[in-house]
Amino acid sequence: MKYRQIFQKILAALPPIMGVLFIHTALGAAYIVPSASMEPTLRIGDEIIVSAPSYGLSTASLPFGSSFAQVTQRRIFGHLPHRGDIVVFRAPANLHETWVKRVIGLPGDRIALTNGRIVLNGKILPWKDEGSDQEDRAQAHSGERYEETIPDGVRHDIIKLAAHGPLDNIPEFTVPAERLFVMGDNRDNSADSRVPVTEGGVGLLPVWNLQGHAITVLFSWRSIKRILLPI
Repeated sequence: MKYRQIFQKILAALPPIMGVLFIHTALGAAYIVPSASMEPTLRIGDEIIVSAPSYGLSTASLPFGSSFAQVTQRRIFGHLPHRGDIVVFRAPANLHETWVKRVIGLPGDRIALTNGRIVLNGKILPWKDEGSDQEDRAQAHSGERYEETIPDGVRHDIIKLAAHGPLDNIPEFTVPAERLFVMGDNRDNSADSRVPVTEGGVGLLPVWNLQGHAITVLFSWRSIKRILLPI
């Protein structure tokens, strides 16, 4: 009788637990930044809040969503991000991993890179020099910091570690339908759309892979380090 009561309590608890899981994955979730690819905007260890419904809902937002990748890639109430949005998504090279990058190109956009500068639909994105900077990690590399402006009016900082990086030049191409061109703000340390999936990069990101829009930093390890530094 005792075991039956325990079993009944477990069954009774399942609906609210499932409800919390649904809300957590379908409406919003927290994500820890694992790498330096989005510096200086996001640092290693930053915890960001992700709005899942921003681009519609799909199975990619569910914990077991990678199991549906070959079954359905439809989105409910889906719409495209804006240029400049920071998005969290399932990595095409490994659907069990979640990555974060910035959207630069939408379907139909013409993209090229010349000496590290993005050429979007025939126009070079403006840069404003903001002085020197470096990665926030052990054995960090120093570089130059710039403010980059996207035609939609989004301004964001980037860091350039090398004057002539290996990914600085890409011939012009057109972003196909249902794909996005994404980049890290750390332009010389980001396996993004400039790197093919077969080489561990993102390639042209399928829209289905989107899990949500990064809207704010909830917690920053940088703040804790600044507090503890005098100690």
